[in-house]
Amino acid sequence: MKTHSLLISFLMLLVLMGACSSGPIVRNATGFAYEVVVTMNKADWDAPAGKAIKAELTSDIPGLPQAEPAFKITYVTPDQFNGLLTYVRNILIVKIDKTQYTKVSLSYENNRWAKGQVVMVLTAPDDEAILEYVKAHPRNIVDFFTKCERNRTIGQLEKEHSVVVANHVKDRFNVILNAPGNMTYFRDTTDFFWASNNANTGRTDIVVYDFPYEDADTFTADYLIAKRDSVMKANMPGTFPGSYMATDTAWVTYTPTMINGKYCGVLRGLWHMKGDMMGGPFVSHARLDEKNNRVVVVEGFVFAPETDKRNFIRRIESALYTLRLPGEFEETAIEKPDVPEEK
Repeated sequence: MKTHSLLISFLMLLVLMGACSSGPIVRNATGFAYEVVVTMNKADWDAPAGKAIKAELTSDIPGLPQAEPAFKITYVTPDQFNGLLTYVRNILIVKIDKTQYTKVSLSYENNRWAKGQVVMVLTAPDDEAILEYVKAHPRNIVDFFTKCERNRTIGQLEKEHSVVVANHVKDRFNVILNAPGNMTYFRDTTDFFWASNNANTGRTDIVVYDFPYEDADTFTADYLIAKRDSVMKANMPGTFPGSYMATDTAWVTYTPTMINGKYCGVLRGLWHMKGDMMGGPFVSHARLDEKNNRVVVVEGFVFAPETDKRNFIRRIESALYTLRLPGEFEETAIEKPDVPEEK
């Protein structure tokens, strides 16, 4: 892979701009979201270990209508890794040496060469150890960098977000939610809130609704999909008479997860307009508000038929992580990434 790419050109431009400014230069991390620089010996990169790392970082993102890689990779050899490349926001350094290492080990450091940067170092005695690690911990590396990118977006949203969304969801549902600042178009009803950036390219929407909690069966795929379809049919009509939003049930997944130590049910998949031609990816979070015995659902969806959807859906998904229920208002949604070692 050539290093003289658009990424490198962009980095050079930033350095030149900084050189022309007066006063000390504050070195911030450069590069684009969901891009990573990988550096390791060429022989290892071309071997099965390198191919396994590349396959993981470029694995398909679940829940999109077309295949899109989790990350764009810029590969360089260790002797090429210097200067501009050391300022990139996501860096993976792989070292394979049986004289120094006895097992796979992962570590990371924030702000090593630039502010806002994360550098992961993977060490291993040989190729086989890396292959075994990747097999035993599928998606661990890609999930680590994904969480780092999500934390960056959450940090940005904490500083700058839509006041319209924040005020309405606080008044209507007594929750805190930091949506992107360009979400200024909205509709607020008794038990349903919708907001959108109303963009011609890369339209993203967010909805909030709640309903009484009955029992543990609430947090199942069947229940939440049925609830979603009933709520969307009533509140998200299409352009044509009788059209409405529905879930493509053949392409939806349900994943239980923990957010700040508390349970969250995640639906991810595709939506379409019954009786219309619109559709795209969505992701929703269902959280239990124990204080008020209710389930609060926040969902983001994207309509961008003309372009890739990875960054759009990931940005709106980051906003879902900022949901804070009563009793959580002082908490932060930024979580520490974890990098388990080989056992």
